Parts: sequence; C-alpha cells; structure tokens
Amino acid sequence: MLPHKTYTVDEAKKRLESYCAYQERCHKEVRQKLKEMKMIPEAIDVIIVHLLKHNFLNEERFAKTFVRGKFKIKKWGRYRLTSELKQKGISKVNINQALKEISESVYNEVFHALAEKRWNSLTETNILKKKRQFIDYLAYRGWESHLIYEKLGELS
Repeated sequence: MLPHKTYTVDEAKKRLESYCAYQERCHKEVRQKLKEMKMIPEAIDVIIVHLLKHNFLNEERFAKTFVRGKFKIKKWGRYRLTSELKQKGISKVNINQALKEISESVYNEVFHALAEKRWNSLTETNILKKKRQFIDYLAYRGWESHLIYEKLGELS
C-alpha cells in the first residue's frame, strides 16, 4: 500500500486555489476535499479563510452558477434546485437570491416545452399509466405540482 501524500498548508492552498478556479465550489465540497487530503481542522479553517479572502470561494456566486446550469441543461424545477442546494449547505438567503436569476416567463416556457416533449414521447396506451409517468417525470425534476396538474389537464 502506498503511503498517503502529505501537504503543507501552502501546497494545499495552491491545490485548492486551482480546484476552485477550475469550477465554482461550495464550502462543503472544499472542506471535503481538504479532509481527503488529510489536513487537520485548524489548517482547513486557515485555507478556507484564505480562499474566501481571495475570492476563490463565494457561496452566492456558486448558488447562482449552479441554478443557471442545472436549469438550462437539466431543466430542473425550483423544488429540485432548492433541495440540491440545501444538501450542499447553501444558506436560504443565497438559495433565494439564486432562484431570482430565473425569470418567471423563461421558467414557464421551459416547463411547457419540457412537459409537451415528455407527453408526446410517452408510448403508454393506458391513459392512467401515461398520466402517472408524466407526473412522476416532472415531479422528480422538481417542478411544482400545480403546474404539472394544470398542464396535464391541458394535454389530456
């Protein structure tokens, strides 16, 4: 078994700077990375403060980037986005700020396009099963139930 590489605080700072520069990270991901590097708690705190001070780590920026990306690419609804950000330890204030990035009109447009595409792609002949599959698909992606049922009434 190979011995685990040890890092000085300066080496760890440099590694984490490039880790955070490559992609937006939340505090939880950075803390986890430092634990994997076998850093002691005092060093972890020093490094996180350094990253915050030099703007490598910014939770508000992370939340906004996360919401924009997951909404645009994976077409997640507000519930899923909120849930995922909570799991990453993002504060309610930053979550709400990030969700404001999505305009109501764009949000509804994406929902209606996704719902229609899904409805048309379902091949189920039993209408009740088709409705259940439709609801489950959209609910899993975090779309609000009132939107789902409204659209279901319109499509069926």
